[in-house]
Amino acid sequence: MDIQLPKHVEQKLTASIQRYMSENFSEEIGELKAAIFLKFFLEEIAPSVYNLAIADAQGYFQERVADLENVCFAQEFGFWNKGAKKTATRRPDFKR
Repeated sequence: MDIQLPKHVEQKLTASIQRYMSENFSEEIGELKAAIFLKFFLEEIAPSVYNLAIADAQGYFQERVADLENVCFAQEFGFWNKGAKKTATRRPDFKR
C-alpha cells in the first residue's frame, strides 16, 4: 500500500526537512533534495510505522470488543424476574 499524502502536507514536510537539515547539520538543501528524501522516507520507513500503528489499533479494538458483553449488557425479561421475587417473599400475617 502506497502512502499518499495531500500536496499541501508534502509541501510542509519538505519545508520541515529543509529546516531540519539546516539547523541540525548546517547544510542547506534545496526543495528537490528534500522532496526526494521525503519520497524515500515514505517508501522505505513509513510503511513500518504505519503497520505498527495498525497493529496497535487492532489490539485496542480487540480489547474493547472482548469486553463488549460486560460493558453493553441489558438483562432480558426482567419484569417477570422481579415479579417472581415479590411473590417469593411472604408478608407477615397481621391479625385484626
